[in-house]
Amino acid sequence: MFCKKFLRTRELYRTASILAMTTIGYNILEGLVSVSMGAYDETLSLFGFGVDSFVEVVSGFGIWHMLRRLQQGEEERRDEVEQRALRITGGSFYVLTSGLVVSAGISLWSDHRPITTVWGIIISLVSIASMWLLIRQKMKVGKALNSVAILADAACTRTCLILSVALLLASAGYELTGIGQLDAIGSIAIAWLSVREGREAFAKSKGRACTCSCSCSEASSS
Repeated sequence: MFCKKFLRTRELYRTASILAMTTIGYNILEGLVSVSMGAYDETLSLFGFGVDSFVEVVSGFGIWHMLRRLQQGEEERRDEVEQRALRITGGSFYVLTSGLVVSAGISLWSDHRPITTVWGIIISLVSIASMWLLIRQKMKVGKALNSVAILADAACTRTCLILSVALLLASAGYELTGIGQLDAIGSIAIAWLSVREGREAFAKSKGRACTCSCSCSEASSS
């Protein structure tokens, strides 16, 4: 009985690691496509969305590192590598936010219009579907293991889904109405979500338990 439970637990942690690496790989691909197409079509919201994906990669490596430690039976507390990754992530999100807000302000002032936001619609729809599947699987594994870390990772993936929805609304809104300001508004929405993610990354690096929904509390040191 004990042997079966041990093997089951090992398999679940292996699945969680695969999900974490899948998230990292997807974010790298999504970032490359979004940044390149956002720059080509002069779509600020898509470009910002792509940069956000690259920042998520750093956080994703920290999560993967934690899962490797959990798989070896260590406690769900963050070590120096994870804390450093989280601080880099938090700082990157703040830099991204500043850039997006300034760019959005210039865009609104000059009444800039993207060439097209079709790629924003395509990428956001693919991202919504992908993130939804990842959230389901991470929640399933996290509940089976009763792991706060894996459930928090699922909640962070949910934030990525919300970012995708913001991109979809901005991109579809522009294509339907031709109102150029919607692209800038979409980038501001992404900037606001990036501030939340940055704040939570810094809170986690200080040993607080967060769920990517702005609810942080001091983690137990026992």
